[in-house]
Amino acid sequence: MKFKENALYSLVVPTSMGVRLTPHDRQPVHLARDYRLQATSAESNVLSIAASLGMRTKVLTTFVKDSPIAKFIKNDLMFRNIEFEGIEVEQGGPWGYRHQFNIADSGYGLRGPRVHNDRSGEVGKTLNTKDFNLTKLFLEDGVKLIHISGLIASLSENSAKFCVELAKKAKTSGTKVSFDLNYRASFWKNRRDELENVFKSIAEVSDILIGNEEDFQLALNIPGPEAGGKNISDEIDSFKTLINNAKAIYPNTKCFATTLREVNNANEHLWGAVALIDEEWQVVLPRPIQVLDRIGGGDGFVGGFLYSLLKGFDSTSCLQFAWACGAYVVTLLDDYGLVADEEQIWSIYQGNARVKR
Repeated sequence: MKFKENALYSLVVPTSMGVRLTPHDRQPVHLARDYRLQATSAESNVLSIAASLGMRTKVLTTFVKDSPIAKFIKNDLMFRNIEFEGIEVEQGGPWGYRHQFNIADSGYGLRGPRVHNDRSGEVGKTLNTKDFNLTKLFLEDGVKLIHISGLIASLSENSAKFCVELAKKAKTSGTKVSFDLNYRASFWKNRRDELENVFKSIAEVSDILIGNEEDFQLALNIPGPEAGGKNISDEIDSFKTLINNAKAIYPNTKCFATTLREVNNANEHLWGAVALIDEEWQVVLPRPIQVLDRIGGGDGFVGGFLYSLLKGFDSTSCLQFAWACGAYVVTLLDDYGLVADEEQIWSIYQGNARVKR
């Protein structure tokens, strides 16, 4: 895939930043007393792979003015080498705007993780193109790739419009568009007609489409295998059929990718992936990976996939590197991956866990 030359930014995402609270020692939320706090969003998680490996990245977002949580988030983004742009919105009192809270444990053994989202009054719902100089971003600075998540596209009517306009502006400027469908039933409740149109509008201008079997089927009405089925290694052809079905509807899209996950227990998954990259099929068959915290693994995969495409890896290496980035992130306490170097990721793919001195 050929990207815009001489662009200032390799990768840009719209996002709504928040914080995650995770109980210590993999305890369930209702029993925990001690928690770890981190700044997070699915989209900034995707950026972390490229940013830690030296690419210039940026989030487009909104902040609550004079909020200590906003300051915490900004500090975290700077630590991750991620630039940010966004207006500051007045809180409007205790019942006004805020940054979203995500409260999630990691699970253990046969006790699966549980996630509780607290997004009432989320400041990211106010995302609006009028608050950004998109002409400067796309035509003066230049962006190689913009990545949009279905989480932001479905967050609110404002954010949905923002994502559609952003995708179209990017496309007309020569910037490639990536769309991770990220279907969430709770976001779509009573909004199916509206969001189907939004998702289709973004997909129509996307060069890269990413999602699991449920995402493609529920967000874009594309037939595919039953979600959550067992023996996922035996269903590779079904996933290829799913991607072929998507390709028939969106023929201008150059890359499709879907992750394969079978959960043995909270500590061990079978992890694989299938992709169609410029008409070439690539498959990483599911193999066991150890899991400290599964949240963020999918974002790590996407971040690795986009980084690989931007670096110009061959199609085989693209999927292998993406798989290994996902496998890397689930070994971390944070739900994003700060990578030491490419060698660290390739060692994971190769199954080389020997000490490096």
